[in-house]
Amino acid sequence: MPSEAPISALFDEWNAAVESGDAEKVADLYAPDAVLLPTLSPEVRTTRAGIVDYLEHFLARNPSGERLRSVVKVLDERSAIDTGLYRFTSTNADGTTDYADARYTFVYEKVHGEWMIINHHSSLLPAAS
Repeated sequence: MPSEAPISALFDEWNAAVESGDAEKVADLYAPDAVLLPTLSPEVRTTRAGIVDYLEHFLARNPSGERLRSVVKVLDERSAIDTGLYRFTSTNADGTTDYADARYTFVYEKVHGEWMIINHHSSLLPAAS
């Protein structure tokens, strides 16, 4: 069984790809049949083209993610889940900075020896009640 550490490190790999600004590079981390429920779009993305389309719009704001809380569960040798909270910092066209706190779930599966994202859900964190 893999330990939690390599699964946790997959977020850092994903975030580095996000910070590169290259939608194709980020999409390469998703399995061909992955599902993305994105933070800033009501559309469920179920194809690479759909994922890239979302990422191109998302990456235009130069985002950077930071995990605030993470709970990793290794299910077996080929599957794991990382669920938690993250904060995105992004830059607007006028140079101002925005922050968005969100909940996330990454479901990973080992495909041909590599960990791939098979499901990614991200939603804005609701205000405290």
